[in-house]
Amino acid sequence: MANLMEMVNWDELIAATQETIYMTFISVVATFVLGLLLGLLLFLTAKGNLWANRPVNVIIAAFVNIFRSIPFIILIVLLIPFTKLMLGTMLGPDAAMPALIIGAAPFYARMVEIALREIDKGVIEASQSMGATHGRIIFKVLIPESLPALISGITVTAISLVSFTAMAGVIGAGGLGNFAYLEGFQRNRPLVTLVATIAILILVFIIQFIGDYFTKKTDKR
Repeated sequence: MANLMEMVNWDELIAATQETIYMTFISVVATFVLGLLLGLLLFLTAKGNLWANRPVNVIIAAFVNIFRSIPFIILIVLLIPFTKLMLGTMLGPDAAMPALIIGAAPFYARMVEIALREIDKGVIEASQSMGATHGRIIFKVLIPESLPALISGITVTAISLVSFTAMAGVIGAGGLGNFAYLEGFQRNRPLVTLVATIAILILVFIIQFIGDYFTKKTDKR
């Protein structure tokens, strides 16, 4: 235990943990907003729904399918020119954001679409028969009725984003992945890698606990 205490640079571990939390939090918020928008468009433009439009639906579905199918480590590399153009660098937590958001939002969009499909069609038809506008149906029916599934979906996505930040760290994005790679793997210190892994697992458990809590609180069943 004494050797472990001496081997791990705890200040760097704390800084790396803060970077991982920062990357995860910002990307989760952006993913929730963008993924919710894409998921709503996928659902609403599908056949038989409020904004049924096959060409638009096909385009959005193609975008979602393409970007959620690309392995994250490859997506980071593909987005290097875009990231450099936006931020002027490909290093640091901020430079990981474009890849994190573009990689996670399409994945969450499909989960949003699935959640919306589970809503009883009768509820939507009843709202329409009472003269509710499309905006009111979206914000007063669709989102509230699917809220537990939406929260559960963003919880799963947030956990995936934690693992994405670890992969991004390997190519210089910072965070616990970068700490584990530089301080643990490259210096042949498996105990340091283990400590970083435990820190990541703790973050995952916290996210899962928070997600489960709010899912249960919003579930009307």
